[in-house]
Amino acid sequence: MRKKTYAAAALLVAAALTLTACGSDNGDNSVATVSAEAGSGKAATVLDKPFEKPDLVLTDTQGKKYDLRAQTKGRPTLIYFGYTHCPDVCPLTMNNLAVAKKQLPKAEQNKLRVVFVTTDPDRDTPTELAKWLKGIDSEFIGLTGDFATIQAGARTMGISIEPTSKDKNGKLVSVHGTQVIAFSPKTDGGYVLYGEDATVDDYTKDLPKLIKGENP
Repeated sequence: MRKKTYAAAALLVAAALTLTACGSDNGDNSVATVSAEAGSGKAATVLDKPFEKPDLVLTDTQGKKYDLRAQTKGRPTLIYFGYTHCPDVCPLTMNNLAVAKKQLPKAEQNKLRVVFVTTDPDRDTPTELAKWLKGIDSEFIGLTGDFATIQAGARTMGISIEPTSKDKNGKLVSVHGTQVIAFSPKTDGGYVLYGEDATVDDYTKDLPKLIKGENP
């Protein structure tokens, strides 16, 4: 069972974001807190203080250096941290995004950047990321690199990730935030957040607005 805990942030409207040990039944969850507009019942949370895009230079599925800020500048960008051995939330989230993306006109599909940053870089090599993403959407960008660098980049957006470890059954799991953050093509700020409960329909409805940097 997943349990949620809540933390208060002084002078901020706080939203608690549960972190999930994907594939683990140990029940350990953590909390990240962000400033956001009051809940509206929508899947999307429009942040009143957008996140700065992480200053990450990692390795893509071709084994080449990928400067996240430089190579997604001015483009609508969705960023998600997860890992390929995750049996549930990660593939579901990425498949939801892939299905919704295909509903866009081709020109808008070409503008969108969906970035999957691994939280398990020891196992998620460029080759492994490429193979996994090929089964979802070969246009999605997969990034790997030094764990400490990835962890620090995630932290700038209020997303906590922990080193891969063994659960009580001896299975390797990665504990990580399950939120998708959308970055505006107008400002390059991360201004909209989605939790793991966001559906294909939610993304299908919102992507046309996110492409333009509008509020969903």
